Amino acid sequence: MRRKLYFSLCVLFAIFLSNCESDDRFGSPDYSSGDYEEESSSTEKYKDYVENPFIKADEQAVSTFSVDADGASYSNMRRFMNLGQKPPKASVRIEEYINYFTFDYEEPAPGENVSLNSEISTCPWNEAHHLLRIGMKGKSVPENEIPNSNFVFLIDVSGSMSSSDKLEVLKSGFTLMADNLRDNDKVAIVTYAGHAGVLLPPTSGSEKQKIKQAISQLGAGGSTAGAAGISTAYELASQNFITDGNNRVILGTDGDFNVGTSSTEELITLIEEKRESGIYLTVLGVGTGNLNDHMMEQIANKGNGNYEYIDNAMQIQKVFDHEKGKFFTVAINSKIQISFNPDAIDSYRLVGYENRSLNEDDFENDSTDAGEIGASQTITALYEVLLQPTFSAFKYAQFDFRYVKPGDTESRLISHEVKSFPVSIANASENMRFAAAITGFGLLMKESEYKGTLTKQMILDFAGSTTGFDPFGYREEFFEIVRKWK
Repeated sequence: MRRKLYFSLCVLFAIFLSNCESDDRFGSPDYSSGDYEEESSSTEKYKDYVENPFIKADEQAVSTFSVDADGASYSNMRRFMNLGQKPPKASVRIEEYINYFTFDYEEPAPGENVSLNSEISTCPWNEAHHLLRIGMKGKSVPENEIPNSNFVFLIDVSGSMSSSDKLEVLKSGFTLMADNLRDNDKVAIVTYAGHAGVLLPPTSGSEKQKIKQAISQLGAGGSTAGAAGISTAYELASQNFITDGNNRVILGTDGDFNVGTSSTEELITLIEEKRESGIYLTVLGVGTGNLNDHMMEQIANKGNGNYEYIDNAMQIQKVFDHEKGKFFTVAINSKIQISFNPDAIDSYRLVGYENRSLNEDDFENDSTDAGEIGASQTITALYEVLLQPTFSAFKYAQFDFRYVKPGDTESRLISHEVKSFPVSIANASENMRFAAAITGFGLLMKESEYKGTLTKQMILDFAGSTTGFDPFGYREEFFEIVRKWK
């Protein structure tokens, strides 16, 4: 207990010092919408996406998209808010606000790795509309049943990583992860600055002190040959590949690649080639000032992985301890297809997921890449819908989900009928009310044209008591952020 408290205090103090050093670099310029790359005044790089519009169900009844298991946009927002500033609009990806949190969904049926559920309620910010929530949950896997892991820690040690909120935070996180390794797990460490090198060859999880000693030696300096580091890490992971195991590269960086292949497009091409090896990718973003959020989100998306932003000690514990099951994938190429009943639904709008859209025929095409779901991980999406004025049928939509089990080569289909009778938001489940609350806050941060009558107080009012399922206090922290926001 003392060791964990000491660890948390050290990391919090390091981040406090870094925040004290920051100035007014994180102002909130007036960003306009559009599909382009955007830089804040601190040269942080984001990409804005045009929001999904309302679509008439009788003109296009089918909506298809990939799951998004990232949470980086939310924790990045928290970083700005803790500095007393609103995040840049382009940094807001509402699906990542929602999926930062775990929802209280049922376990999958026997033989399946994912469960499905849905709910319809009134829309708090537009009284003429309703909200349709769809939920998914990856099956929980007991720790003793998780296959052996082959991890490669790929750590950016370039000059831009020298501040206390970057490399030191990563060192703390990887040290915590080392403590959670099992004896049959393996970990290697690759570093990159002007060039890439192997700091620690593949080492048994039983040699925790050796692993942590290597981590403690990390220091920053030089330019950033990120592509070379990625290639080296994947090569090392391939050499030690565990059949039917958990093979993963975990990249920690601020995204400031400036040597060799450095454009987002080139790095995406490289990552797409590497993902065919069956090795997953987790991207951990850190720091302020030159954060390349767009690049990191994209390579995680294309690399069969997920993207998280590490802003404080609590987030380190969330990623490396509380939700470490996410490092084990239970559903590959996870795709969602909602077929609306035009007799029941006049029009619909998917909130968020703008960069996860798929064509209708992509759904059954196993060669089309999509997102992954980790053990115990939940995925949630909201549609804002306009119901038909008169409707006597029972089915509002068909919710189809397609995914590949690890080790399989073909996808499997599971389906769920959306037929629950709409209720008022006040009488909706805790899952629904909290999903609406975090979505509404995202709409406000995005300054969305679809925010309707939303206000800060409205979010606090309709959310009510939605912290009944909050094992680590993340929901309560969210409401504290909302209450303090001016």
